[in-house]
Amino acid sequence: MIDARDLRKTFGEVTALDGVSVTVPQGSVHGLLGHNGAGKTTLVNVLTTLFPPTGGTASVAGFDVVRDAAEVRGRIGVTGQFASVDEDLTGTQNLVLLGRLLGASRRQATARAAELLELFGLAEAADRAADGYSGGMRRRLDLASSLVGHPDVVFLDEPTAGLDLESRLGMWDVVRTLVDGGTTVLLTTQYLEEADRLADAITVLSQGRVIAAGTAAELKARIGRRTVSATLAAAADVDPAFDALRRVGFEPLRSGRTLTAPVESSRQLAVVVRALDEAGIEADELGLHEPTLDDVYLTLTASMSGAPA
Repeated sequence: MIDARDLRKTFGEVTALDGVSVTVPQGSVHGLLGHNGAGKTTLVNVLTTLFPPTGGTASVAGFDVVRDAAEVRGRIGVTGQFASVDEDLTGTQNLVLLGRLLGASRRQATARAAELLELFGLAEAADRAADGYSGGMRRRLDLASSLVGHPDVVFLDEPTAGLDLESRLGMWDVVRTLVDGGTTVLLTTQYLEEADRLADAITVLSQGRVIAAGTAAELKARIGRRTVSATLAAAADVDPAFDALRRVGFEPLRSGRTLTAPVESSRQLAVVVRALDEAGIEADELGLHEPTLDDVYLTLTASMSGAPA
């Protein structure tokens, strides 16, 4: 549903996109990760026909974003970083207005508005002016607005930015519902947990370039490191435990009574247990920790900046 190849976009002397390629199959969520200025929003603007690319090609729902811009716009929905609802209108009026602008009859627009308000948990607030909505409710109404025209592809540009955790969780449920219905979603976010939970695949951007791509599990396996941690029962055991782990090949780090060592496989947890047992050292807690998407992102961005990971 989205096929971008070697996309480039410059603004004068500034290169915002430098050879970006992204492919998104139908009925999936694709996450775009990157810091501010990495190129996420510029890529969305190119794919939604707001900016023409300087180079490369892109198609959405099978239509070229330059040659067939009108066709693309008829098949997409877009939710930007800030809610764009009319606060003087009610929830129903906002959605009916958009439906009418898209060519629906009043009956069709009203029926679609009621359907979307129910889907997004806004039915009870349907007749209230949007200026009385909470931030989370406005974001849900904004997302509902992007679905009035039954789009094949929805672009969500940091849709949960500034929302509290409860509102973010509600938005995640909505995104899952969309995908279950066959909609394709391109999601830009700075919340790594959000990408980890929602995205079927992830592209990491930095300085306008793709620096990594794959599923969250693939990125963690490729870049992240498993660790074993042992929190000792007695502070006096830290030095002996440190020596015991080094003797069996580990390079542990100390933090209070806790020792942490990178490992290659889960089997090495047993090696740690045996080493501590043979040294007569008791641990209050022992655990194997899988790498997180945070670990992956920090490693990638550190390598791009030249800083130590």
